[in-house]
Amino acid sequence: QVQLVESGGGLVQAVGSLRLSCAASGIILSINTMGWYRQAPGKQRELVATITSGDTKSYADSVKGRFTISRDNAKNTGYLLMNSLKPEDTAVYYCNVKLTKHYWGQGTQVTVSS
Repeated sequence: QVQLVESGGGLVQAVGSLRLSCAASGIILSINTMGWYRQAPGKQRELVATITSGDTKSYADSVKGRFTISRDNAKNTGYLLMNSLKPEDTAVYYCNVKLTKHYWGQGTQVTVSS
């Protein structure tokens, strides 16, 4: 079955960096569109970034120029490099792949202190 496992979250000071990982099994990331979402307390889950099978990348306006989505096909793992972090980036971050339905990881907490 499809499994997505995120890691790499933690507590970081503002303007710091983190790199999130999403290890996939049961699915080949390179032939699908993978996305990173986040959900802050009391807010709806929002799309942060996507990467298509053709390596086309897109970003939410709030993270453009600071976050970079990527994928290592040999490791079947996706990444989200987050630079210049702000307190408003604090959220649980989820990776996602949509086939006939959405598949989600368990999430990883990112907390940015001011």
